[in-house]
Amino acid sequence: MQVVLNFIRLQDLIAHNALQGKRVFIRADLNVPQDDAGNITEDTRIRASVPAIKAALEAGAKVMVTSHLGRPTEGQFQPRDSLAPVAARLAELLGQPVELKQNWIDGAGLEALQDGQVVLLENVRVHHGEKKNDDALAQKMAALCDIYVNDAFGTAHRAEASTHGIAKYAPIAAAGPLLAAELDALGKALGAPSRPLLAIVAGSKVSSKLSILKALADKVDNLVVGGGIANTFMKAVGLNIGKSLVEADLVEEARAIIDMMAARGATVPIPVDVVCAKAFSPTAVATVKDVADVADDDMILDIGPKTAQMLAAQIAAAGTIVWNGPVGVFEFDQFGEGTKTLALAIAHSKAFSIAGGGDTLAAIAKYDITDKIGYISTGGGAFLEFLEGKILPAVDILVQRAAAKS
Repeated sequence: MQVVLNFIRLQDLIAHNALQGKRVFIRADLNVPQDDAGNITEDTRIRASVPAIKAALEAGAKVMVTSHLGRPTEGQFQPRDSLAPVAARLAELLGQPVELKQNWIDGAGLEALQDGQVVLLENVRVHHGEKKNDDALAQKMAALCDIYVNDAFGTAHRAEASTHGIAKYAPIAAAGPLLAAELDALGKALGAPSRPLLAIVAGSKVSSKLSILKALADKVDNLVVGGGIANTFMKAVGLNIGKSLVEADLVEEARAIIDMMAARGATVPIPVDVVCAKAFSPTAVATVKDVADVADDDMILDIGPKTAQMLAAQIAAAGTIVWNGPVGVFEFDQFGEGTKTLALAIAHSKAFSIAGGGDTLAAIAKYDITDKIGYISTGGGAFLEFLEGKILPAVDILVQRAAAKS
């Protein structure tokens, strides 16, 4: 797994006074949720993008920022695709005007941009060729700037014109502070981690995370599985899981991962008790059972208290923790105790912890432990692909550009 990455950082350029009077193009991740009226309902990604923008402005740059928002059809701009609400929120956070520029790809309206001024370039994904990483589009974007800065880790696993192509052609290509922090944190967790290294990988399906499980099985000391994934592992060791969600065709894969871990003295802890219900419902009655007592009509919807305490003890002893996914249906409080126990154990642990994935972030918010996690990843797919050991295209091109420069 590639974890030691060398790339140019925005802060390096600022330290060398390289931004004064320069046109800086920042690819941010401003893809925030909105209600039906277009109001932003959660602005974490906007707030996370502010440090890069502020730093470039304070360094005297002419700053252009863009992002995707939603899933627009290329070439067919609709009002719902507009970054206008983002521009308004960004202006509030920066304390200065943020003009939204339409039809910007050929540079229209950008000639008069002044040092210390910022504009937001309308939704990048409405341009033909953005998702296909079209070279001609990337070259047009690169022509707008002296320095390209990628600060969008959440899209780093995609090779698109604004995340990969532009970095090939811009005079200078650098990583913003958010992207750099993500890569530093992941490198710390997976490159030379403090031991024991414990990973929690949970979710409904083994198939969606099989490659991650296999990659982690080769390097972690404890691999905690949860949710529907745990059911498949329980079946692999011969336990009855009733009518719980399971992938019977992947039982052998689960058994192979258990064996792979055991061969090097590592473990996949199997639950000793579970929380069951007869139906998947917010009003379902929760019953705690030892795993040997699961009935054929039971659905397993959480780990039991004995299992939670067993895992909490392993978390307390860990040196590094990687967390992806809640271990039960935590949206229903009666099936949330397992996730809550592990979340609080991570919060109180002295280990370096890194957490990522949408449901994980929701659990962190629900149990109010945001400031107790070592690093919270802003990327879902990118976080998972890094865990798998995949090279992220948008990062790889920055590494290539840095290598070519040196």
